[in-house]
Amino acid sequence: MKLSPERLNLPLLSRTVAPKPRFLSLTSVPAGTTRFSKGSSMLKKSMILTAVLATVLTGASLTSFSHATAATATTTVAADAQTVKVVNAANAFLNTLSASQKKAVSFAWTDAAQRARWSNFPSGIFQRQGLRWGDMTSAQRTALMSLLGAVLSADGLKMVKEQMAADDVLKTTDGGRQGGGQSGVPAGGPPNGGTPPAGGGGGLNFGSDEYYVSFLGSPSTTNAWTLQFGGHHLAINATVVGPNITLAPTLTGGQPVRTTVNGKTVTVVTQVPEEVKDASALLSSLNAAQKAKAVVSTNRIDLVLGPGQDNKTLQAEGLSGSDMTAAQKTQLLALIRQRLGILNANDLAPKMAAIEKNLKRTYFAWYGPTTSAGDAYFRVTGPTFVMEFSPQSMGGDSSNHLHNMYREIGNDYGAAWTK
Repeated sequence: MKLSPERLNLPLLSRTVAPKPRFLSLTSVPAGTTRFSKGSSMLKKSMILTAVLATVLTGASLTSFSHATAATATTTVAADAQTVKVVNAANAFLNTLSASQKKAVSFAWTDAAQRARWSNFPSGIFQRQGLRWGDMTSAQRTALMSLLGAVLSADGLKMVKEQMAADDVLKTTDGGRQGGGQSGVPAGGPPNGGTPPAGGGGGLNFGSDEYYVSFLGSPSTTNAWTLQFGGHHLAINATVVGPNITLAPTLTGGQPVRTTVNGKTVTVVTQVPEEVKDASALLSSLNAAQKAKAVVSTNRIDLVLGPGQDNKTLQAEGLSGSDMTAAQKTQLLALIRQRLGILNANDLAPKMAAIEKNLKRTYFAWYGPTTSAGDAYFRVTGPTFVMEFSPQSMGGDSSNHLHNMYREIGNDYGAAWTK
């Protein structure tokens, strides 16, 4: 039987699982930060960019990108067929690795530093550990995508590929200088500044090669373990405990969300416009009194529960589901499902059931302009989860550079299942 946080009657305060890493303040980026040369011709850029975006436009696998002992918590609930599928896919991937590669991806379940080692920053500024995508063979990449495909839904796997393709766009367009505030140092660092864990090289290393995979614990149907995969604007933390899988915490977003190829606008990360559409539809459906509650501020804010904010709690704010019409509650559910739907259907079902049960106690909060779609921060907070949508401003189109978060109250990294 799958266990949702709701069934466990969790307290609002998350269990301590990992220490807060330190982060790099945007004002303290090392001098000499890498910037890409403008020497290549526009024709060459267009040809390269078209090839990169073929992954998105044709649905091809990212395998076509050719650049190049743990303490565990034992579960008391038997694994289901979905978990068996995920464990088999994980072992199939591990079996493609050399001894040194296996060592690189393997961390103890109790390794708190590795558990917290994820960020919105690109490599160079933030140094990840594990096995780098650029150091994998084609067969290893295929096996890893099969593993991610077992954990995620088809839409979730598509989102991962698109996020990686977007970072290849940055790599092939002088760091994304074609617009939308995509040059120089990435915006939207940790809300409280600080510095990242040691090891960053101080440069900006964009591209799908700079995504890393790692494991906390060993893939198992009886012991808890976590699959980590991510890079710039992507951090998936998939924790498996018996028949239960959670993606909390997970960072998504993208940059650029849209780009231009041969004079035509192409959407690179297709999940984003769908979420923007759902959020805008909900906001537009509100009457004046409802909107007065939902719109907390006309000023956009950054992520509140982003990297380095494990165990932080928020007071729910905005418009509650109890103050929404039936149609508005349906729209709110659609918005939530758009984000949570990156998880496989089997593990998504109990989460959505718990959310729907508590919809009257779920809040929708808006920060920013109400007339520009995709240009405002919003947050949905329920008894079991929090999701944030945070456009980033670098002096250009903020809707083209996003940091989004999903967390489960009391169950980040499967904390509720491993007590």
